[in-house]
Order: sequence, then C-alpha cells, then structure tokens
Amino acid sequence: MIDETLRDAQVKMTKAVEVAKDDFASIRTGRAHPAMFTKLTADYYGTPTPFQQLASFHTPEPRVVTINAYDKKALAAIEKSIRDSDLGVNPTNNGDMLRVVMPELTEERRKDYIKLAKAKAEDARVSVRNIRRHAKQTLERAQKDGDLGEDELSTAEKRLDGQTKKHVEEIDELLKVKESELIEV
Repeated sequence: MIDETLRDAQVKMTKAVEVAKDDFASIRTGRAHPAMFTKLTADYYGTPTPFQQLASFHTPEPRVVTINAYDKKALAAIEKSIRDSDLGVNPTNNGDMLRVVMPELTEERRKDYIKLAKAKAEDARVSVRNIRRHAKQTLERAQKDGDLGEDELSTAEKRLDGQTKKHVEEIDELLKVKESELIEV
C-alpha cells in the first residue's frame, strides 16, 4: 500500500518535472532552437496539427531556424501560426521553406521571459505539492482505516517529503539554467 502510493506519487512528480522542462524549452532565448516550436500547431486541412508532424527543423546558424514542410501546401499555415504566436518572430517564405531569423532580445524582453520562466517553475512546484498532498491524504485515509500504523505513516510521510523536496530542487535547477541562458547576451 505504502510503496504503491509512493511509486504513483514519484511517477506523477517526474511527469510534472518533464512538463516544466518542455515549458522551459519553449521559452525563447537569444539562440534559435527547434524546441521553441513544440507548443505550436498549424491548421492543416481543418485540423490543428503539431509542427513536428508537418515539418523538419534545422538551425544552420545560431539565430536562424529553417523549416521544411513535408507538404508544401502546409507552409502558409505554418507561417501564419508562427506569426500569430507569442515568439515575436516574422518568418520569410521562399515557397520552398520558411526561414525564421531570431532578433536579438532586448533587456526588457529578457526580463519578461525570466518572469515567464519563474511562473512556469512555480506552476510545476504547485503541481508537485498537489501530488504530495493527494498522496499524503491517501496514506492518512489508509491509517484511519487501520491498514497502517502510526509509525508506518510517519515513515511513509518522510519518504514522500524527500521525494517532493528532490523534485522541487530539480525544478529550481532547471529554472536556474534557463535564467542563465536568458541573461547571457
């Protein structure tokens, strides 16, 4: 019972950290990288389709991303989706592929992105804490039902707190790395 609850909490907390990683990857830094486009979708024959299913991405230069659509008819939809996104870039379409040049980030824009990263980190921390609270309630319910003794509950809660602390520290480390990327000129 205890191991199952803690294992379930561990898996969910790890997923929360992975979501935070993905969120951080989608925040633009001064460099171009394909992960910036992971959250974007384009209208492809009436269906919102993720970019990864529509095109391949290449970074020939540090601040340039080229996008080659598998179906050239999708280029216009991809271009429109990038323009409408909050990336702040304007792709150029030569009929064969899109070329996205990342402008230098201003100091103000860097600060905005750092705020966004901190907000995403806090969301991830809240998610981990909610998972901890749910697991703790499950353990307390089991103790009330007589399935666990008080010592077992105390030990399980300490293990749960250790897991929570480890995952929150992991999120904080990811945030620190992202902040240093954003500050770097």
